[in-house]
Amino acid sequence: MVVLDATVVNIALPAAQHDLAFNNADRQWVVTAYSLAFGGLLLLGGRLADLVGRKRMLILGMVGFALASALGGAAENFTMLLIARAVQGAFGAMLAPAALSTLTVTFTNPAERGKAFGIFGAIAGAGGAVGLLLGGVLTEYLSWRWCLYVNVIFSVIAVVAAIRLLTRDVRDPSVRLDLPGTVLVVAGLVVFVYGLSEADTKGWGSPLTSSLLVGGAVLLVLFVLTERRVAHPLLPLRIVLDRFRGGAYLAIGLSAIGLFGVFLFLTYYLEETLRYSPVVTGLAFLPMIVALIASSTISSQLLMPRLGPRILIPIGLLLAAGGMVILASQLTIATSYAAWILPALVVIGLGLGLVFGCGLNTATYGAAHNDAGVASALVNTCQQVGGSIGTALLNTIAASALSSYLVTHGTSAPALAGAAVHSYVVAFWVSVAVFAGSAVVCALVLRPGVLVQEDNSSATPVVA
Repeated sequence: MVVLDATVVNIALPAAQHDLAFNNADRQWVVTAYSLAFGGLLLLGGRLADLVGRKRMLILGMVGFALASALGGAAENFTMLLIARAVQGAFGAMLAPAALSTLTVTFTNPAERGKAFGIFGAIAGAGGAVGLLLGGVLTEYLSWRWCLYVNVIFSVIAVVAAIRLLTRDVRDPSVRLDLPGTVLVVAGLVVFVYGLSEADTKGWGSPLTSSLLVGGAVLLVLFVLTERRVAHPLLPLRIVLDRFRGGAYLAIGLSAIGLFGVFLFLTYYLEETLRYSPVVTGLAFLPMIVALIASSTISSQLLMPRLGPRILIPIGLLLAAGGMVILASQLTIATSYAAWILPALVVIGLGLGLVFGCGLNTATYGAAHNDAGVASALVNTCQQVGGSIGTALLNTIAASALSSYLVTHGTSAPALAGAAVHSYVVAFWVSVAVFAGSAVVCALVLRPGVLVQEDNSSATPVVA
């Protein structure tokens, strides 16, 4: 529900804009309202899962997310839709960490854990592409409103399953809510993510953009300093300072930056240059989804126990970079999907499957039960911030490349088509650099060895 919603609503936005009669500037806020609430409240949502119980927060998050989705689907004006999206983001920040931390404390056997996190990584990585397909189908054959209503169906199924299948976890009395840290991190993340959204629309040189990014960074630094001193920190620094978990957080955040280029610009290319319909565009991403699911489940279950994350995660990032090289080097105004785009998507899917399957497993491995929620929330925070950085960075670079091309080649119809493809190619090359650089960083940060569980409470990962 959470990952899919990031793209399924984007497909529905043009139809919603036409139906509710709001302008392009307002359209951006439909996306921003969700990302601000979701990104800003994730760590708080993770700590609440540790504080009041994961099952309770999981069910509460799903019910709230469904109600907000229903409100958005029934929206009669822009304000109603905007409020619904913000509430969606807030409940998503409760739901996502509760879901991942439930897996963390439920599957402690290494073999079962590998299977569980392989499946979870496949869903997390493929959700964006599935959202493109589902959004296209629902918008084209039903209504943009069903892109929101569909969450109600998912939620009913999941809530019933959670009530029947999940055992109630015992509250840990040692967990306390860190109010100073909560205020600082929520404010810091909201301000920083808002600054990235402004960079996407107004540019990096805008005074507002610079002020927001600097202000958000200062608040986050103050948050880290506060966490070093308080008795019950919102984010215990031991979670991040472990090289296994820290390297996994980096891998997830950095890969989210490069992944943005695959979804957004390739979607533009397929729909605007090759003239694919939204449904066909969604179907075009299916081979990547299949490759990602296969790679994630196999790597987490079979390869992680033998090779460890330090080998697999950099290999996955390099594979993703290789797939992007194929796109960047072969894209023209009439590139064959079967000859070049399809192989590139398969290679990217195989690489990202390694990253997500192994990264999600490593990012939460060894976290104590009373830290599972906030450790899981940090995974989603890295994804959210990485995606926001990718949105702002790649959009800015692509826009600059487009303008430069038009200055040189004029503004005729062929030049406009060529400029669009040129901007996508430049963005893809930047994604290549991001993936390749991330592979080097993760290889240096991650410790050698495999993850070995000490006991069922698993306080820390050890090296074998």
